[in-house]
Amino acid sequence: MNLSMLKPGEKGRITKIGVTGPVKRRLMDMGVLVGEEIKIEKVAPLGGPIEVTVKNYNLSLRKKEAEGITVEAVK
Repeated sequence: MNLSMLKPGEKGRITKIGVTGPVKRRLMDMGVLVGEEIKIEKVAPLGGPIEVTVKNYNLSLRKKEAEGITVEAVK
């Protein structure tokens, strides 16, 4: 499943970052790395941006970026 499929309050562990180029570098610079736990804080009414917490930092991601991040659900 991809990150945009999680609902607010749900957590996931990043298994793959499928985006490429400068967007991938930007995500990695912000701490979005394979193996990290990520939590959905809130989602805007039309699906984006998506506010997440990773490494105790709050980030906002575009829906397209979130769709390129593969996660596995974590309880």
